[in-house]
Amino acid sequence: MDLHISLEGRGDRTDRIYRQLRDAILDGRLRHGERVPPSRDLARDLAVARNTVAAAYDRLVGDGFLAGRAGAGTFVAYTGKVAQPRRAPAGPLRPSRRFGALTGLAVDEPTPPARYDLRIGHPDGTLFPLATWRRLLARSVRASAGYADPSGLPALRAAIARHAGLSRSVRAAPDDVLVTAGAQQAIDLVGRVLIEPGTVAAVEEPGYRPVRRLFQSHGARVAGVPVDADGIVVDAIPDTARLVYVTPSHQHPLGTAMSLERRTALLAWAEEHRAAIVEDDYDSEFRYSDRPLEPLQSLDRAGRVVYVGSFSKTLLPSLRLGFLIAPEPLLPALRTARRLADWHGEQAAQAALADFIDAGLLQRHLRRVGRVYAARHELLLQASFLKTWFAFVPSSAGLHLALRSHADLDIDALVRGLRAVDVAVDPLARFYASPPRVPDPGLAIGFGAIATADLPSALNRLADVAAAITG
Repeated sequence: MDLHISLEGRGDRTDRIYRQLRDAILDGRLRHGERVPPSRDLARDLAVARNTVAAAYDRLVGDGFLAGRAGAGTFVAYTGKVAQPRRAPAGPLRPSRRFGALTGLAVDEPTPPARYDLRIGHPDGTLFPLATWRRLLARSVRASAGYADPSGLPALRAAIARHAGLSRSVRAAPDDVLVTAGAQQAIDLVGRVLIEPGTVAAVEEPGYRPVRRLFQSHGARVAGVPVDADGIVVDAIPDTARLVYVTPSHQHPLGTAMSLERRTALLAWAEEHRAAIVEDDYDSEFRYSDRPLEPLQSLDRAGRVVYVGSFSKTLLPSLRLGFLIAPEPLLPALRTARRLADWHGEQAAQAALADFIDAGLLQRHLRRVGRVYAARHELLLQASFLKTWFAFVPSSAGLHLALRSHADLDIDALVRGLRAVDVAVDPLARFYASPPRVPDPGLAIGFGAIATADLPSALNRLADVAAAITG
């Protein structure tokens, strides 16, 4: 391990080495069991006599901070309490007023995991084909070198264009695709390119709150627009809006699909008002009935739609792989924004994903996990005993269902009670703007992360706690 020890200035060098090593142990930078450099090596690095370092080590051994092991070296032996690591001085620096106003505001803060995880937005990591991915990734690492195109590897852009075209009827050539570190970065890039301070951006209400905060961080004035059974209420979009964010395939969090009539109306509105639409198709790969409606992007004839997709739900959130498909006039600016933000993505993972798609492994994986999620979706729909307190919002896609409360049920008390019996669940109020305007409180129940065998037990606990609250 390399150690930074300063010998600048005057003073006994043995004492200074002793004190700096002791401080590193006491504040946890050097941990119990870690090996310190041999005295010969440290002396060479510090350009001092070996006896100077050896004397410091002897003092540390005598004080119980270090211990020597014959033939192995010298190790940290201290097992006492360590102090909090030293922090940089606070200083006078403060964030800009615009960004500072966002600091501390809740942005879908993650809730701690529980034995029965019914939170939304979490896929089942145990279904991920780890062995196959490891093999593809190992091969890709060996072939990856140098800096890459900020748009993403050409092979992956071509694979995404084919996949989106076949599975979702999205119209795209490889040059229309920009690979991102997840959907959030894709939306951030759109915001960088399209939002100026004061721009009005419309979002669904309820909706995906991180996007609301993201647009605000770029200086937008965000307007919440209500949704009904057909999707976002187009007539309620402010005429001044120049950007509209929607989740038409599986509205987040209610789960409804935007009707064809409403899609057509939204596209006509965007053309009339010269606005852009961000279509977030976050989990449409999983459908359990009905024929999927055409994406806004494939219906768009005026070049108003930026299509955003992600592999976080289909594969793993930790892979941080997503993409956007944009009209040609926006692409140069989006590529520049991507280069300015983080230069380019992780090449090995991109190459592995390209191989995964081209070999047909993604479609095979989607079919396999789709059957698992379909079984969980059906188990949830069959839980008729929940109808005492809830009405299911119709939904035939995605990894969660919304339940509206129609009984005298304190949702906050229900969520706390469920936590007490090791069940994690999201209240619908979480997806409304702050302060929440919740005309129909309820729950959003995810079935992606929970094992199929555990779902009945989780739902029974939900019913028991609801009964206890209302009983």
